[in-house]
Parts: sequence; C-alpha cells; structure tokens
Amino acid sequence: MDSSETSITQRLKGDRRKFTWRTVLYGFFRSRRRSFRRDEEGEAVFVDWHHPWIFIMAVGTMLLSVTDAFLTLKLIDMGMIEANPFMADMMGHSTAVFMTSKMIMTAVGIFALVFLAKATFMNRIRTGSFLTLFFSFYLCLICYELYHYWELSTRGAV
Repeated sequence: MDSSETSITQRLKGDRRKFTWRTVLYGFFRSRRRSFRRDEEGEAVFVDWHHPWIFIMAVGTMLLSVTDAFLTLKLIDMGMIEANPFMADMMGHSTAVFMTSKMIMTAVGIFALVFLAKATFMNRIRTGSFLTLFFSFYLCLICYELYHYWELSTRGAV
C-alpha cells in the first residue's frame, strides 16, 4: 500500500465532521465568519457569530412567551378571556394544541429574526432590533397579566 492509499483509508475510517458539544461551544466562542470576506462585499448579512445581545433577547423572548402562555391559562381559569382570536381558536382544541402552536410560532419567528439579524428592514432598521421590540412587548404583557392575576387573586377568585 502506498502513502496515497494509506491517507485515503485513514480519512474513510472516521467522519471528522461528527457533531459534538465541543463543536457547538467552539463555534459559539471562536466562530470564523464575523464580518465580510472581501472589501467589495460591504457588510455581511449572514454571519456565523451574532452579538450576545441577540442571544439574550432571543432566549429571553422565548422564556417570556412560555410565561405568557402559563399566565394566560391561569387567567382563563379565573374567568378572563383570550383576546387573540387565533390563539382562542387553538385553545378551543386543547391546552396542548394552544401551547404547541404558541411555542412553535414564537420559536420560528425568533429563529427568522436571529437569522436575519444583520439585514435591514426598509433600508433603515436592523432586523435584530425587532427582537428587542418583541422582548419589550412580552415584558409589558407579562406585567399586565401579573397585575390582573394579583387583582383576581385578592378578590378571592383563585
């Protein structure tokens, strides 16, 4: 066996592209594509690394969405109604359908916004800024729901 056959058999033994958590951590902390490759490209839209703020807003929005779903179910048990007609229809099927559809829609929206975080909307606003907007919206919604939960629970409706 000559050296070229040996190197081919060594390459075929194991897939070097195997997924491990080390790969994820390495890619998170030491990703390669943080900016454009050539001067004529301008600013890169699709990159391997995003600012930590994008990660915080994405995870925070998802956690607030879960909290919103939980509080919505509690408030409905206490006599309030679902204001969103689409979610009210999902709730009419079952609680599992409501929770699943809410989590899937939120996750897909967050994924799209993270993927397009460096793109601009109407050539003015970075798409990643919408994550901060949605996070703020959910935070206000949670405060609204907590206020009503407190009001209803102090009246003895719990």
